[in-house]
Amino acid sequence: MGSITKREYRLADGRDLFYFDDAESTLPPDRAPDLRELDPRPATARMRQDPLTGDWISIAAARQNRVVLPPAALDPLAPQSEGNPSEIPSEYDVAVFENRSPSFGPQLSSPDAPHGLADLAEVGIGRVRTSIGRCEVVCFSPGHTGAFGSISASRARTVIEAWADRTAALSAMDGIQQVFPFENRGEAIGVTLGHPHGQIYAYPYITPRTQRLLASVEAYGPKLFDDILSFEQQGERMFLTGEHWSAFVPFAARWPLEVHLMPHSQVADFAATSDAERAELATLYLRLLRGVDRLYDTPTPYIAAWHQAPVNEHRDDVRLHLQLTSPRRAADKLKFLAGSEAAMGAWIGDVPPEVQAESLRQAIATADKETPV
Repeated sequence: MGSITKREYRLADGRDLFYFDDAESTLPPDRAPDLRELDPRPATARMRQDPLTGDWISIAAARQNRVVLPPAALDPLAPQSEGNPSEIPSEYDVAVFENRSPSFGPQLSSPDAPHGLADLAEVGIGRVRTSIGRCEVVCFSPGHTGAFGSISASRARTVIEAWADRTAALSAMDGIQQVFPFENRGEAIGVTLGHPHGQIYAYPYITPRTQRLLASVEAYGPKLFDDILSFEQQGERMFLTGEHWSAFVPFAARWPLEVHLMPHSQVADFAATSDAERAELATLYLRLLRGVDRLYDTPTPYIAAWHQAPVNEHRDDVRLHLQLTSPRRAADKLKFLAGSEAAMGAWIGDVPPEVQAESLRQAIATADKETPV
């Protein structure tokens, strides 16, 4: 078996395109150029500060032009064909490219760009900054339908390599403070393309969710993740474990379906993971996702959010981990965020975490029999 290979190209409007070829890929080394005539890239979005919370909101009007649920013949993430001038010129195993309508970037500097975290932390009225950063699309497969859980273990390993490569590259860019790989799955989540894909956002600030995590680390101490993992390993909410990773329903789960997947060692992000950790994750993560899909007769909508440490701080005490959440609370019922959750951030759980952990344990056992990884 060979090794995963990265190949670098550019799209017709100058955006970066990266092909990641599977270790056993049969694709040729050379790829076709992008010969489309494209409009200029949209101007970089602008961030406005909410003075009530201090949060920065990126106003990205170009996102209104996104394609919504196109037919397979016009899939913008499929390889280009005579009738489909898509975003990817050639056949591929895994492809990563800059989003055409990004929420952040493409500028990485401007006169009013963030001047560091201290500047962003100040609160005022009418404050505006350029939404510097980067948004990338990660195509898991050239197929028109599916999700991460529908690809092979070898392909999963290629995607993980792409996540690690892009995390390192984006973290090295000017002004980037945090890198976030994620997958939105299902129309109930708001997905507009059925093609199996995820995204990576590179932010010019540390996100509000991570700021709350950093406050917890400061209040508890640097061993927070070690102690959480030890606590869950001794309880009934742990439902999947390997040599390097463990998956559990957290003690205080917010969503009716919520899963955390965490490495046993302290790694800040995908770029810091070892070959052994990446290899085990490729199979363990597939087992988890296929179990999630066996909970009901139809595929489960979810957000698979890979939380990574900030680029420049807390690298030794914030650990890479997955938080997978779904609003599905029964076969035909979804949880909608109503007054308490949406307005006040005060959550009310619908399903006891211990009950959901047992359901996942059984679902993974069923999936393992039906589709061994």
